[in-house]
Amino acid sequence: MERKRRVYRNLKPLDEAKRILFENFVDMRVEKELVPVREAMGRVLAEPVIAKQSVPAYHAAAMDGIAVKASDTFGAQPEKPIILPKGSHAVMVDTGDPMPEGTDAVIMIEKVELKEEGWEIREAAYPWRNVRKAGEDMVKGEIILPSRHRIRPIDQAALLAAGIFHVEVMRKPSVLIIPTGTEIVIPEQAPDPLPKGAILEVDGQMLASMSEECGAIAEIHAPVSDIQSELKKALSKALGLKQYDLIMIIAGSSAGSEDFTPSLLEEMGRLFVHGITVMPGKPALIAKVEGKPVLGIPGYPVSAVVIFREFVRPLLYMLQGLQPPEPEKALVTVGRKIPSKLGLEEHVRVIIGNVGGRLVATPLPGGAGVISSIVHADGIIRIPQEVSGLSEGEQIEVELLASPELINGRLVAIGSHDLTIDLISSMLKERTGGRVQISSSNVGSLGGLIALRKQTAHFAGSHLLDEETGEYNHSFIKRYLPTIPVKLVTLAHRWQGFIVASGNPKGIQSIHDLKRKDITFINRQPGSGTRILLDFELRKAGIAADDIAGYHNEEYTHMNVAMAVASGAADVGLGICAAANALSLDFIPITKERYDLVIPVEHFDDEKIQLMLEIIRSDEFKQRVFAMGGYEIDETGRIVRVP
Repeated sequence: MERKRRVYRNLKPLDEAKRILFENFVDMRVEKELVPVREAMGRVLAEPVIAKQSVPAYHAAAMDGIAVKASDTFGAQPEKPIILPKGSHAVMVDTGDPMPEGTDAVIMIEKVELKEEGWEIREAAYPWRNVRKAGEDMVKGEIILPSRHRIRPIDQAALLAAGIFHVEVMRKPSVLIIPTGTEIVIPEQAPDPLPKGAILEVDGQMLASMSEECGAIAEIHAPVSDIQSELKKALSKALGLKQYDLIMIIAGSSAGSEDFTPSLLEEMGRLFVHGITVMPGKPALIAKVEGKPVLGIPGYPVSAVVIFREFVRPLLYMLQGLQPPEPEKALVTVGRKIPSKLGLEEHVRVIIGNVGGRLVATPLPGGAGVISSIVHADGIIRIPQEVSGLSEGEQIEVELLASPELINGRLVAIGSHDLTIDLISSMLKERTGGRVQISSSNVGSLGGLIALRKQTAHFAGSHLLDEETGEYNHSFIKRYLPTIPVKLVTLAHRWQGFIVASGNPKGIQSIHDLKRKDITFINRQPGSGTRILLDFELRKAGIAADDIAGYHNEEYTHMNVAMAVASGAADVGLGICAAANALSLDFIPITKERYDLVIPVEHFDDEKIQLMLEIIRSDEFKQRVFAMGGYEIDETGRIVRVP
């Protein structure tokens, strides 16, 4: 029986969907509650706070010295001092002491001298000099903090000083998150290995923590089967408790045959929006059930982040009577062409670096399910739905996910992938306390050289073999970077070979086995050094690309090639030994190659580059690289200038 597919019933543009959400819940607010000031950190004031006592409550000495009546000192000069007798006319005080009756100024202890007859004053004081007058800080009866103010540590000190021990705050919004799907598995309860088709439930924790960042309290419901009756039961029970201000239902919101959430929300309440013209995040829902907002959140993590940022975050702030903080923005230059679909507002994750004095944004690969694309992103570029992409070199505004300080500490690496780059990044971050980090995009060795030519990266990883000379990188640098002087830093010599399943069940021994009908290959992308090496070996063996099943199936990193073999998606792939070791796979060596970092001379003296080179030359780095297997470190750190 053919499964019935639905369509998006109320597909809306992003701006219209936002308008619908806030028009329908504009008057919703959480209640007030009274909390002790000492427990009020981060809470939002529901009412203005009025001081119960003045601060200071009395005139107080602002420093150590002699309290005097200012008029008694008039005429005092260094060459004609005045003597004030000790007692009511000149009283020694310490900082914070109440001012003695009849005094209105303090002379610093360094400006007076004790004589037998009293204090010698060499400089006249004016009234209230060096005195903290009563109420100078806060006056009883005045508003010291306004309504809707989020309480900070310094505010707690001010409140206590003003005699305030309890404050009325907005109750924290209560959020319930309901993951759905029969295939969902709680990570801590997941069997090892994970069964095929099982999906680890990680969105719930992510959404809960994001809710808490907005000042809410979040609860994650146990996973609910995507059987409509089970979901209805869970939702009805949650609504019956009347303790939740907002409910999020994860997954089941698309147009698939087993996506029951839209019809359920129509049955139980009012479905305003089913589908939003934003990517990622299209299969989102906005509904009202028993007066409460219920949002359907797409199951892919990146889609979930987008919908949370656009809808849930501002809604949680609104419930507390607040405007959400505006994201920090910056103007960036697009480092590589970014295509997009007309009719969809695309949110593109990018890495950002200050390269040559300009901020350059490079798109990260990965779809809506690739969590790492958000983990590694420095910002998000919004491409409007009426635009069909961004051109290389175009300037556009980006919403920052990292601070400008962090971005200025970024080294942008674009080029060939190697596990040692990840190791350098980790060691750099550790050594500098996070001040210097590497943001990398794996586009292959040729892509890295082109990025250097376009001045969109600080350095590139490269292992391009010249088939005629047998040399690595030099001829390609002269061809692609003819006017840009660079330095080559040898990172390691590494073994490339065939990555196969543990035990090599298909008995693969040489490149000729790739022609076998029972062998499925996984390749690297065009322009990568590994792809160039493969094509070179195929030509030597007289094998046509079309004779290999899977030649056109491509991955962008050695680890992804290894994962394809480990998961059974392929029988064999060409990659580095360290990637095979990382996933406990077998490795058949083919050739040893040199892997270099290509660094333009103009960036070479940059403090961040020099810190990176210190790490590369360190014994600790070399030992850790060698321990990964498949690497030789005799020339690690060697530097050669080209041309």
